[in-house]
Amino acid sequence: MLTAPVLNYSLLAPILVVLGGALLGVLVEAFLSKAVRPAAQLAIALGTLVLSFAQIIRVRNLTSLTAAVNSVTIDGAGVFIQGTILVLAFIALLLIADQDNFAAQASAVPGSEEERSAIATGKIQTEIFPLTLFAVAGMMLFPLASDLITLFVALEVLSLPLYLMAGLSRRRRLLSQEAALKYFLLGAYSSAFFLFGAAFLYGFSGSLSLNGIAAAITGGQGNDVFLLIGIAFLSVGLLFKVGAVPFHSWTPDVYQGAPTPITAFMAACTKVAAFGATLRIFYVGLSAAQWEWKPIITVVAILTMAVGAIAAIAQRDVKRALAFSSIAHAGFLLTGVLALNKSGLSASLFYIVAYGFTTIGAFGIVTLVRDSAGEVTDLNRWIGLGKKSPFISGMFVLFLLSFAGIPLTSGFIGKFSLFNAAYETGNITVVVVGVLASAVAAFFYLRIVVMLFFTEPTNDSVTVVIPSIMTRFAITFCALVTVVLGVYPSLLLNTTQTFANFLK
Repeated sequence: MLTAPVLNYSLLAPILVVLGGALLGVLVEAFLSKAVRPAAQLAIALGTLVLSFAQIIRVRNLTSLTAAVNSVTIDGAGVFIQGTILVLAFIALLLIADQDNFAAQASAVPGSEEERSAIATGKIQTEIFPLTLFAVAGMMLFPLASDLITLFVALEVLSLPLYLMAGLSRRRRLLSQEAALKYFLLGAYSSAFFLFGAAFLYGFSGSLSLNGIAAAITGGQGNDVFLLIGIAFLSVGLLFKVGAVPFHSWTPDVYQGAPTPITAFMAACTKVAAFGATLRIFYVGLSAAQWEWKPIITVVAILTMAVGAIAAIAQRDVKRALAFSSIAHAGFLLTGVLALNKSGLSASLFYIVAYGFTTIGAFGIVTLVRDSAGEVTDLNRWIGLGKKSPFISGMFVLFLLSFAGIPLTSGFIGKFSLFNAAYETGNITVVVVGVLASAVAAFFYLRIVVMLFFTEPTNDSVTVVIPSIMTRFAITFCALVTVVLGVYPSLLLNTTQTFANFLK
């Protein structure tokens, strides 16, 4: 007999609030006039995230394996990752709300009156707000899902809006459409691999739940060939989302072609959600088979760190450079997966917070560097920008130093914690490669610092647009988090230690 599913709406409230806000945004998009739509959509989106975060605070100390019929697990790490996604999405939404909306600052942009007028009259695409909320809902479910079907559903809910959002750039229409098409096609292939992996793991264990798969591995049940194929195929779908080598080819193209605020949202929030799910799958479902998958993930981590750091050196577009930087950071985060202990989980939670805020801040700076045609991402035209706008350039340098892992920044603490956790568990090769990759990446970051501050500016029309209050708050907040977590890391490290647990 069929029985009604038992859902704990109280524990699922953070996700349900975001889904409700997204549906409300769709109704607003359909029925409200263009004049009031931008303000209404922004208020709904930001209010939804705040209300959802309030629900996260309410359930922060609760745990459950049966929040949604044994398919969603509420535990410390899951709640922490959900809260991180909400805060990062809130900051990213402030940047998204300002996209192409520089009417008050248009006079600061060089060029003719017609060119300035074209920038000033840019209309915000309000459909982006409900799309963002749908993506956030999927991101919040992804790291909590404890069975393979729910994981796949969450993966698609977070991915489909992103495919659309990547193609919304009016300034780079053809490049943006190309990026969206590449992201969609490669994302579809990775989803197919994920499904194949899920099917093989079901064939191995007779169960779709992570705990059921873990029990089958521990009990020595099933066909080991099915297990190996299932782990390999499932990993492809996860590694695509985090942008790990050799599944990284979409990252620089999508980061470059998508609207820069959307790139900031994708680079920060998607990576947090994807690594949250990856950590749960390997820590909970596949920990007993670590000798089968650790060699593969070790090779992937090494290649990811090396390729990301080396390829970034050759880039001449700042968004592509930051894309390869994010690939290298995916390799660093994979060392937390390899650690497979509480220290590794705690370090990973700290790192995704540090990386997320630094990434949003860096892309926020990119939105401000413009000429009469819009954003300027060619690094050769950034030469000497530090002398034209020392404060904004100094903020960008701060984010670059955090990416490089320079002391007194959050990036240094994050890398140190991850490498220390990996070293404790004997993954010395990965630690050595990680340190070397960090040194190579530091050369690339410092080269940009030299271009900004120690090279004479050219007679170029590039300028820094005065940011609005929303963009100013977003960048300043990210910079403060980067510095505070670098100087007083215990403020967050103690919290991550408390929440670093997966319920099994």
